Amino acid sequence: MTAAMRICHVSPHLPPDQAANAILPAHLGRWAAARGDDVRFLSLEPAQGSLAPAELPGRVCRLPLRRSRSAAVRALRLDTLTRTRTIARALDAHARDADLLHLHSNGLIVEVAAAWAHRRGLPVVLTLYGTEIWHYRPRWPIDPFTRAYRRAQEVTFYSQGLLDRARTLGLDRQGLSVIYPPVDDAFVPLDAAQRASLRQELGIAEPRLVLNVKRLHELAGQRFLIDAFAKVARGRTDIRLVICGTGPLRESLEHRAERAGVARQVTFAGLVPNHDVARYAAAADLFVLPSLLEALPTVAVEALAAGTPVLSADHPGGVELHGLFGDDVAVVAREDTDALAAALADRLTSPRRVRPSTLDLLQARFGRAAVDAAYLAVYRRVLAQRPASLRQ
Repeated sequence: MTAAMRICHVSPHLPPDQAANAILPAHLGRWAAARGDDVRFLSLEPAQGSLAPAELPGRVCRLPLRRSRSAAVRALRLDTLTRTRTIARALDAHARDADLLHLHSNGLIVEVAAAWAHRRGLPVVLTLYGTEIWHYRPRWPIDPFTRAYRRAQEVTFYSQGLLDRARTLGLDRQGLSVIYPPVDDAFVPLDAAQRASLRQELGIAEPRLVLNVKRLHELAGQRFLIDAFAKVARGRTDIRLVICGTGPLRESLEHRAERAGVARQVTFAGLVPNHDVARYAAAADLFVLPSLLEALPTVAVEALAAGTPVLSADHPGGVELHGLFGDDVAVVAREDTDALAAALADRLTSPRRVRPSTLDLLQARFGRAAVDAAYLAVYRRVLAQRPASLRQ
């Protein structure tokens, strides 16, 4: 029997935040704890809402690291120094006996943890989700993120497109791999009768349901979806758009729906627990993701797992999913409301469920067993490289 590991996940987010870099460490932690590993988490306080606290295994430390409002403090970097010391002290207390650190995404908490681990000879796995690479701009003369990236024993990427982009930026190195995001077991396809019953439970009277799940942010592109939906919904009473998520654009998006004349047919559901997202995904006829930029949109993969086809903008993640799943993921040009409306109308005219081959591929590449095995292999490779003098 393989000895138990002591793994500390460090991420800017954890549930109840619904960011990808919150959901993955939670999944990995639960799976590791189930096989007998010691798991702990270091993160920031929730940023996206106040849902019930997530049940996570092991010790969880959340730091209230809000930036100072003082321009002078920020200019002198005193704020950064204070937060750096707070993170380092938390690592001393929380991760000093860990076998490895699994760092997620970027930001100060990740950069400090990477430097802290390097000083102690502690192996690091770094997982990148998208913005760290799409918006990569190394800081001169010393960039803590680049240094963390170079020092990590292995780096995993959320998509092949993201890995390819890193290489074009001059970030090629040994120990790079792609591990797709896992799909929660709650996302399963239902038959027609079950879906009709579910829509009734969710209070949806219309027979056609369009779904979007994303933070209400400029890059999420919901404004294009509302405009396209308004074109399709004109003169119809049989379709509804549900948008799950919270964010700074809620009020402006609500006003946009009002001006377009579809306010009564658009539901802003707010921040929704993941098990309810799964219910919406199974009940929907089409999942639409008009984002301007995505590496690999987990929400779209979850919709597919619930049996619902996807209509995506041609961001890198949408293009990659189309390559994997074919017509079950249709792609239109970003910011093209007319093209989005035409594709939306076409898909709603003849709604269907995803093909069996899509469900098979999801299990093989995005299923719990596949993702868990892939990360377990990474952990074992990293620990095998650790000097014998540091093994316990």
